[in-house]
Amino acid sequence: MAGAKLEPRDPDWEAKVRESFARQTFMETIGGRIRALSPGRCEVELPFRADLCQQHGYLHGGVVTTIAANAAGYAAFSLMPAGSSVLGVEYKVNLLGAAEGELFIARGTVIKAGRTLSVVECDVQAMRDGKQQPVARMLATYMCLEGKPDQPVG
Repeated sequence: MAGAKLEPRDPDWEAKVRESFARQTFMETIGGRIRALSPGRCEVELPFRADLCQQHGYLHGGVVTTIAANAAGYAAFSLMPAGSSVLGVEYKVNLLGAAEGELFIARGTVIKAGRTLSVVECDVQAMRDGKQQPVARMLATYMCLEGKPDQPVG
């Protein structure tokens, strides 16, 4: 499916994705933001912050996984119908190198968009001295919850 044009099932897909992302208070807390967005693809960027590091001074693997899960999830959500929401049901992450750099970019791409389940891959790169270095690779599955609009709980 690489290179295939992916068609959203919701004409307002971009607004739906951006509004949902804006409600993620954790992404706001860590400083993550959408860098690029197109049907079946989402990039999330995160500037380096020392308060998000582990004991060796590298960006914590949990934070790396968080931006990957968001990029992958919103790539999947961009292809889901109106009146639905997205829910992660499985992912596997390979940490490929030390997460050190000035900026981290997670690029999620839908591999297979099914009616209920979508499979997405996501690569996380660290920008360091103008060069990209691989940090992580994720393979994830997301569920479309039709008839359950994406909205805050409570």
